[in-house]
Amino acid sequence: MTLSFNAETFRDDYTFANSPKAIRAFPFPFERDDYTYTVNIEQHVPGPVQSATEFPIHIDEHYVAEMQDRAITLSQDPLRCQSLPHMMTAEWDLLELLMTSMATHYPETFSLTREGDRWHWINRPLGLDQHFTFGDASTLPQGPMEYITRQCQGDFCLLDQRDDNLWMDAGMVTTQADWSLDFDLGMNFMEWHAPVPLAHDLGVFERALKFLLNLQQGRPVRRLNWTMTINPRLDTSPENYHRWGIDKASVTPENVGDKVHLRVELQALWRLPRSNAIVFSIRCYLIKMDELVTQKKWARRFHRVLASLPQPIADYKGLGRFRDTTVAWLSRHDDGLPTSPGFAPD
Repeated sequence: MTLSFNAETFRDDYTFANSPKAIRAFPFPFERDDYTYTVNIEQHVPGPVQSATEFPIHIDEHYVAEMQDRAITLSQDPLRCQSLPHMMTAEWDLLELLMTSMATHYPETFSLTREGDRWHWINRPLGLDQHFTFGDASTLPQGPMEYITRQCQGDFCLLDQRDDNLWMDAGMVTTQADWSLDFDLGMNFMEWHAPVPLAHDLGVFERALKFLLNLQQGRPVRRLNWTMTINPRLDTSPENYHRWGIDKASVTPENVGDKVHLRVELQALWRLPRSNAIVFSIRCYLIKMDELVTQKKWARRFHRVLASLPQPIADYKGLGRFRDTTVAWLSRHDDGLPTSPGFAPD
């Protein structure tokens, strides 16, 4: 598969845009016309050709720009990448998982050669050619987790399993939806999910934790999560709220189509072989309203979902300042016709 990469930005002048191909591949998260909070976990098996789930790790036209944006964020705040000392084996597990998947599914873009513990990695878009010894961190320019996650789209958290719980003990997190790795590092599963409304009363997280504690090697799972972002900004961290929070007040009826973005996270979880840890990948996708409404089913459905969203969920997702304006704008693209089941566009 030959990939081409956009020259674009996720800050300052915001030149990010999706091609028609990327719009069609966008992981639209709503299979019905109203919103219900569910775990919605399914097996992470190959999806349709040229979809976001065709391969376990999705590389697309935004790859180079996203890696450049990650490097900027890390230069400004190195604490976006942290790992507790006992997570080194899990870091090597993660490196193997990502390198193997990327080289297998995008062989024209990435190459991995292994002779015992002597490995050779080539990343053509980023111009990297690295010989190293697997298991010896001194042979890489950064620790194994940081090295490979500087080269893979999405955030990654490494979860240690102990005491019948999961603990967020390492991660590379630069594209998060208003949460902080530095704050959550060392917390357990229930602690870092504590701010989410309604779901605790429904027992959602208790069921999710029980399921994940029994996650098996070779049987990864995935789910979709969503929120909304003003401007196509990847770094919507609480550390930088002073930079992006003010944008919520900038939405007008005239600029909804360009400024308001649906932000979807394709979240996947793998059991790792040596450490028995779990890697939690969080791949962020952005689509502005002008792009979303090119798919008529999505335009109808998102209007209905957003209009009927329970207020506690809207408040938690931070939509208060612009939801009504966006719903009014989307109403012009809802012809009232029924929508077909499922996520795919018509």
